[in-house]
Order: sequence, then structure tokens, then C-alpha cells
Amino acid sequence: MFDVLLTILLTITMVLCFNQGFVEAKPNVGHGELTIHYDQPGIVMSENLYGIFFEDINHGADGGLYAEMVQNRSFEFSNADGPNMHSLTAWRLVQRGSGASAAIRVENEEPLNSKNKNYLALRITNSGSGVGIMNTGYNTGFNIEAGKKYDFSVYARRTESFDHPVRIILESPTGRVYGEAQVTIASNEWTKYTTTITATGSATNARLVIITTGRGMVYFDMISLFPQETFLNRPNGMRKDIAEMLVDLKPAFFRFPGGCIVHAGSYQEDAPYRVYRWKDTIADVAERPVSASMWQGNNQSFGLGFYEYFVFAEDLGAKPIPHVTAGIDPHPVPGERGGWYTVPLSEMQPWIDNALDLIEFANGDITTEWGAKRAAMGHPEPFDLEYIGIGNEDINREYYERFKMFQAAINEKYPEIKVISSSGPFSHGVEFEYGWRFSKELQADLVDEHFYNDPNWFLNNWDRYDNYDRHGPKVFIGEYASKGNTFYNALAEAAFMTGIERNSDIVELAAYAPLLANVDYVNWSPNLIWFDNSRVYGTPNYYVQKLFSHNKGDIVIPSQFTGKAGEQGEIEPITGNIGLATWETQALFKDIKVVNNLTGEVLFADDFSGSAIDWRPQSGSWLVQDGAYYQRSGGTDRRAIVGSADWSNYTLTLKATKLSGQEGFLIMFGRKDDRNYYWWNIGGWGNTQHAIEKAVDGSRGSVVAKAAQPIIIGREYQIKIVVEGRRIRCYLDNQLIHDYTDAPGGNQPLYYVVTKEIVSGDIIIKAVNAKATPMVSNITLTGLGDTSILPEGTATILTANSLDATNSLANPKNVYPVTKSVTGLAEQFEYTFPAYSITILRLKTK
Repeated sequence: MFDVLLTILLTITMVLCFNQGFVEAKPNVGHGELTIHYDQPGIVMSENLYGIFFEDINHGADGGLYAEMVQNRSFEFSNADGPNMHSLTAWRLVQRGSGASAAIRVENEEPLNSKNKNYLALRITNSGSGVGIMNTGYNTGFNIEAGKKYDFSVYARRTESFDHPVRIILESPTGRVYGEAQVTIASNEWTKYTTTITATGSATNARLVIITTGRGMVYFDMISLFPQETFLNRPNGMRKDIAEMLVDLKPAFFRFPGGCIVHAGSYQEDAPYRVYRWKDTIADVAERPVSASMWQGNNQSFGLGFYEYFVFAEDLGAKPIPHVTAGIDPHPVPGERGGWYTVPLSEMQPWIDNALDLIEFANGDITTEWGAKRAAMGHPEPFDLEYIGIGNEDINREYYERFKMFQAAINEKYPEIKVISSSGPFSHGVEFEYGWRFSKELQADLVDEHFYNDPNWFLNNWDRYDNYDRHGPKVFIGEYASKGNTFYNALAEAAFMTGIERNSDIVELAAYAPLLANVDYVNWSPNLIWFDNSRVYGTPNYYVQKLFSHNKGDIVIPSQFTGKAGEQGEIEPITGNIGLATWETQALFKDIKVVNNLTGEVLFADDFSGSAIDWRPQSGSWLVQDGAYYQRSGGTDRRAIVGSADWSNYTLTLKATKLSGQEGFLIMFGRKDDRNYYWWNIGGWGNTQHAIEKAVDGSRGSVVAKAAQPIIIGREYQIKIVVEGRRIRCYLDNQLIHDYTDAPGGNQPLYYVVTKEIVSGDIIIKAVNAKATPMVSNITLTGLGDTSILPEGTATILTANSLDATNSLANPKNVYPVTKSVTGLAEQFEYTFPAYSITILRLKTK
């Protein structure tokens, strides 16, 4: 009895602690019935359902998973990598002692090889007590641990006049030595030198110093320092702590190398920023030509290349899923082109051969050309490749023409390989539907869906796959995330994942994205795992992925839940001012009025008969002319703001006319600040659809969208947006286009799925309570027959003291699952799912 009272008190306390989107959370409970039909086994779940997707973004490879500690090891950085990057990035000259005089410069006249042209020349006039070079590594410096060993290597040559040993030192910024070794450069030809340093102290801000007291000229290239303790102690391997985080996810597959990296860049072979060519990544690391990346600041050394990807996938126990370019790049290349590039059909064969050779590299026996190359690298056994993806988020007629060519060639030579097509970068809309239509016509094996949406989209779309065509291609959810790393984001994703499992006959593969981010080099947020040079932590989203992967089950058991959530308290209304905006479009706006729905008070009105003194243009070219407010700039995201941030429950009306450009209008409402707002995107995505988009902390995504007729130049449109509480209604020319309620907690009293694990016999109930009140559930199992439920099982619960709770380097397990024993289990029992919680309830059977 005491335990029951304590549970109730803790639950009430938990409810009162949550406050996102609520003025008051009432200490009451919901009630429901969960019926599990044990004798009606449902679909067999995909054995490959949960995996990981890696792209070299946020320094995910160099300065991340790839354990190399030297930044810019081959002096190949350039301003193509970023405006402040150059061939000496992370390097500096060292001159110590009285009279020390030396100079460094990067040369390319006598390179190590044709693929690695730059090298450093050190000219020593007077060595003083030592001159040389220093590398500052990534983040705060080199992370070293006392007693650990670090393998150093360098290619070097000298002039005849240089005849002194070179010291290799790990030291602090103030000169404290943590360990050193020595090499003697004995040749005027490029020669590789290696040594090992044992650290005598620990630091996270060490520097690598290469110093000598000789005179003359000495040249360096491919300067490297690796911890001996990599993942599984592999040379040229992975950083152990990050790799172990990935192992703990138990990924069934490993998609690489992207992502946008797959198709972005110049298609000229020697360009500094070029499309990913996998064959460039399997030579000796000193002969792998580096490349800039579309993700600025990320130079790709390709030390983590395709051979390493395949080996790492094998180490993870994950099936490799490589992607190759389809010969289409929608991204600009500075200095070469401003936008799209498509390889002509007549020039596609080398790119198709590239995909065929990749399959041979993975699976071919050692008598084949590329199988022999794999064997020579140390892996005579095949990598058992089963899937290959063509392109990334490509979605036009040209893509499907080229996909068909890849598909035919692969099916003819490797019919066992499943070929993956694209449905574009969005979860819905004209492009998405176009992609699926063509993928069905071409009978693709799988279709790659990507979506980055608001948490409430995930909550309200848990049944997304219930009505998918079971006779067409399977679904590969190659990238998805709810645009945040808070507990609420994780809660929403978990709710959605119950729907993925329930439909895992059609959803074959699913991966969160992006996977990794170095906290000091961020291109994209959110991410599943964050790290610096010495620490790593998983987000609440990470623990959801881990819980679902570890508790997937093998067969879905049909189940039904009926019930009602407890009262959620008064919901905080959508609040904020309004704004006008355009995207690559010029437009005029007129007769703008904001009226309070409750009182009829006119909060704001402007017929632009005078000046626009109340408006705050943030970007673009705004001016008042002839009773209208004109935006005449052709750029993206051109905004002007007006009104009070405390407005709520209002109706916004206006008239708008498109003057020229690619899209329609963006009408802002509920705007709290520049990073948190809603806007109605009328004629977005190339003038093909309308959508309500929501921005949270600068990350914006659609919450509801629909295909639409294009916005016509010169026609005046009447626009009305009604905001009532958290309900949004959008009208165009008096026609209702959207009716959407953005209420925290989603539209279900409980999100759930029940599966059976064959090996253990366990029945696994996954339940997500996204409401502010506990859910008391009467759970009944029917059709057990000779199977009995043991009285004791386990419950693993992920919850937090706030919906906004996150993890961090300083507090990596602030949001962390807890497992406890549960008793009193039987054919029928009662269980309370806590407010705002993710529960994995395991029932033991005999």
C-alpha cells in the first residue's frame, strides 16, 4: 500500500513539473484498455529496421569518428573549404631561444605524389634552442591520457645541409611536456618515418610540436598522430568512445557516405570541391585526394574511406548501404556554376560503371578486379552487400531517367542487390508524390523518404504508414528528426516509431539523421550524438533509438487501445506578432488588418496611405507606393515585421499580389522572435504547394501541407489567417486551405505497439504517453492458450523533469532510461504509464 501511495505522489509531482505549452497541469489521470491478441500474430518485422546514417557533417569524420588527431595533416586546406581556411590552418611556426630564425611556407613543386600536391617547407636559418612547427588539433587541442600510446608518422625529406634529429613532442600551451619521441630524417627523397609516444600526463589541450636544432631545409607531409587505442585497435581506425556509442545502438544497417555529400560538388575530377568518388577513398591514405565539402569548414581527408566504411559496418554487425551519385547535383559550386548540374545521358556510363564496380569491390571474389583490390587491402572475404542507393533527395524527370539506367545495369549483373530510389527531401507534397509515382512505375526495391518536421507532426502522423500500398516498393526512412534534442522531441519521435514498428512489413529500414556533431564545428542541428575532443554524449533522441533497437521484437502482435487522457489543463495559446515575407519573389501587400477574436478590437490596421513607420523590415527592399507595401528584392527570406509579441486569438486579413519570381507569399503569425514563429507558405516549393511551417529555435519545418494551384503573377489574392488558441485556419480567396491544431501531446491518448521476441519469448509493450497526465491502463492478453505470463517482468522508462530537458557534455545523462522490476503481471493486470514518458514493458512467458 505504501508503494502505491508513493507512486501516486511521485506521478502527481511529475505532472506538476511539466509546463511546456500549459498554464496549469492538473493532477488527474487518464484511463484506458489495452487488449493484446496473442493468438493473432501479425506481420513479421523487418530484421533490418533500425540502423544509422553517417554523413561527414559537423566534423563527423575528421575531428570526430575518424581517430586522426592532426588537423590539416597534408596541408591541403584552402578557401574552398571555408572563407577562413588555408593551407596552414591549425599550423604555426615555432621559434624558441635567442636568435631562433626560421620560416615556413606551403609548396607544391616536388610533391609526395600527384594526388597530394601540397607539403610544408621549413627553412632554418638559426635554430636557437629549437625551431619547427606546431599543430593545434581540433577543439581545444589534442586529448591525451597518461600511460596511453600514440602512433606518429610523417613523410619527410631534407637537403644535404640538414643533419639533426627531429623531436616529436606532446606539450601543453605553456610548454609542459607530456611525452616525446625522435626521428632522424636521413634522405632527400620522400620517406615515411614512424615512432610512438607514450603520454606521461593527461590533457585535453595538448599540442603536437615537431622541432629541431638543425639548419637548412626540411620538408614535411602527411603528418599524423593516432591513439593506438582505437575501436578494436584497428590502425587508421575509429575513435573508440564515439564508435562504442554506435555499437550500443545495435544498428542493423549503416548508410554512408551521405546525404548531400553523395551528389554535391563539381563533376570535374581535379576540382577542389568535387562530387564524392569512392575510388579516390580506397588508396593508401597518403594518396587519397582531399576535397572540400558543401558543409563549409569540413575538409574531407577521406582517411575514413569506403574500405573503412565497409570494415566498420562489419564491426558494428550492420549491413552496409552505400549511396552513389545519380549524376545530378542541385547545389551551386562557387566559381563554376550557380545551381543545378546534370550529367548528360551520353556521359552517364562511367557513373553507372562506378556503381557496378562498387558492388564488385564489396562482393566480388578475389579473381575480380575490384575484389582483388579489396583483398589486397586486407579483406579477402566479401562484405555481403545487399543494398545500394542511387542519388540523394533527387526528384525530377532527369533523375528518374538516370535511375532507370542504373537500375537496369545493376539488375542485369547483380539481380540480388536491392536498388533504392528517392522521393525527395520532404514528407509530403507534389515532389514527394511525384517521386513515389515514378518509383512505383520503375518498380524500385525501396524508396528513400526524408523528413525533418516539427514534433507535433510526428505525434500526429504515427499512423502515416497504416494505408501504404503493400504491393509496391518498401520504405527506407533514410533521414528523419523532429528538429530538436529536447525530451519532447524524443517523446514525439518515439510515438512515431511505434507506427513504424506496426508497419514494419512496409518500412524495411529507418535511420535518424544526422548522426554525429562536434560541438565546436556545427553545420546542422539537431544531431543524435554530440562530442568534443575528449567527451561524447547521447541526446534523449539517442536513448529512444537505443531503446527501440534493443527491444524491437520479431513479430507484431495485434492490439487495440481505447481510452481517454486526463484533463490537460488550460492550453497556452499561440502568441506573437505578424509579418510579411517573400522567397525569390517580388510582391505587394495591402489592406492589412489584425482583429482580436474575443473582443472585436482592431489590434492593427494599415492601408499604406501614409508611411510604413510601424513596420520593421529585416531583409529585402520594402517601400510604400500607391497604397501598397512592395517587396522588390529577389532574394530569399525577405521579411518585414509589425505588431506586439503578446497578441493571441486574432484574425489576420490582407490582400497580396505576386509581381514576379519563383514562388508566392509568406505570411508570418505567432512570431515570438526571429527564431520562433509560424508562417503560411503560399505557393512554396517552386509554386507547387501551400504549407503551414513552424520555426523552433531557428529550425523550421512544415506541420501541414497540401498540393496547390500556382500563384499567378498579377492576380490579387485575399488571405485570411484565424488563430484561436492553438488552432490555425488558413483561407485563400475565402476557401479554407488548412485547419490545424498545434497542441502539445498529439492526437492520441496513448501511442503503442506490441511485439514478440522469438528467442526469449518475451512480449514487448512499447507505450508513449505524450500527455500531461498518467494513463492508468487495464492490460488484457487474449488467446494465450498454453502460454502463461510470469508474474515478474521489467519496465524501462525514459522521462524527464521538463519537456525541454536535454543532455550535455557537462550532464550527459540528465535524460536517461531507468529499468525496474514490475510485479503482479498476469493475463490481465493494471499498469500506469507516467505522464510524458516512454515505457518498454517486457512480459516474460513460459
